[in-house]
Amino acid sequence: MAGIYLHIPFCKQACYYCNFYFSTSLALKEELIRALVREIELRNEDPGNEINIIFPDEVIETIYFGGGTPSLLSQDDLNSILSSLKENYHIAGDPEITLEANPDDITIEKLNEWRNAGINRLSIGIQSFIERDLKWMNRAHNAVQAYDCIRLARESGFHNFSIDLIFGTPGLSDEEWVKNVQTVIDLKVPHISSYALTVEPKTALQKMIALKKKEDVNTDVQANQYMILMKMMREAGYEHYEISNFSLPGFRSRHNSSYWQGKKYIGIGPSAHSYNGNERTWNKANNSVYIQSLQNGILSFEKEILTDSQKSDEYIMTSLRTIEGMDLQRIENNFSLNERKRIESAIEKEVEREMYFFENDHIILTDEGKLFADRIAVKLFT
Repeated sequence: MAGIYLHIPFCKQACYYCNFYFSTSLALKEELIRALVREIELRNEDPGNEINIIFPDEVIETIYFGGGTPSLLSQDDLNSILSSLKENYHIAGDPEITLEANPDDITIEKLNEWRNAGINRLSIGIQSFIERDLKWMNRAHNAVQAYDCIRLARESGFHNFSIDLIFGTPGLSDEEWVKNVQTVIDLKVPHISSYALTVEPKTALQKMIALKKKEDVNTDVQANQYMILMKMMREAGYEHYEISNFSLPGFRSRHNSSYWQGKKYIGIGPSAHSYNGNERTWNKANNSVYIQSLQNGILSFEKEILTDSQKSDEYIMTSLRTIEGMDLQRIENNFSLNERKRIESAIEKEVEREMYFFENDHIILTDEGKLFADRIAVKLFT
């Protein structure tokens, strides 16, 4: 079982906290779509070679349109890409097909187009229901659209959807954050992905903070708001199945779960990554290089063959983020008994006991441990 991720390399706006922004003309967009389709075909022309990590008898369970602003794609664009995928791969009978969308792109007409093309799940970048926050983040939508897009999605028949919320923005009080989370609960949103605002290098936000034009984030406030989020979502019946992800029963993201479970996936598009369990490849990020190489029947990419240590470290990092935790028996089976003993010894020596617990041969982080998941993982690395 495997998944396909399509990176749509253009965005209609530049957010302060993001270092990705590429606006494109209609003509260039059409070239990019043709290149995406050509990559799909090229990967499947020689099954089992180094660029096609999915074999003919393997089933694609999930397809995810992400990256910049895939909601800018027309129904014809989506049909072209999905048709190519179906012609070149064995797609499951009930695949999860997700499209990332901005609230201001969501209309009944667009929703109907997406459904007609085969999209059956949405990931909506709401970020906040508070007008001030949206302006601070330079988002194109407003608070009214944040509410309306959920109503419109349901009216058009989308009952499987997720929204993004960001906490820890400067000026966001705990009381306001509680209202944001309560809105999700009251609207019975089936899935939420929530992240602390991070200041990435070379972004507009990082530059403005350095120039004292924007207030810096407060990590103590962020930690407290994350604890509020976990408590409220749990009490409302949501499953906290991954550090940043919560779902009502039956609404986990199948696509994202495949990453954390170490399943194979193919990344289509500029800078998209692929993984087959033993190696990782990534396409060149430059859009022009990507288009030109595919026009010549070549996929330009780089590759890394993973060592056993890297595989173990990656499993430690991803598994600790999940509700199931790290499976020590899997460590022993896939690597060695010595590796299992090394991890057991390391966690007992290096990690405070209140940060984790053992259950059925699994190491699972507590709520407090989730605040330091990356730091704990590093302590367990080889």
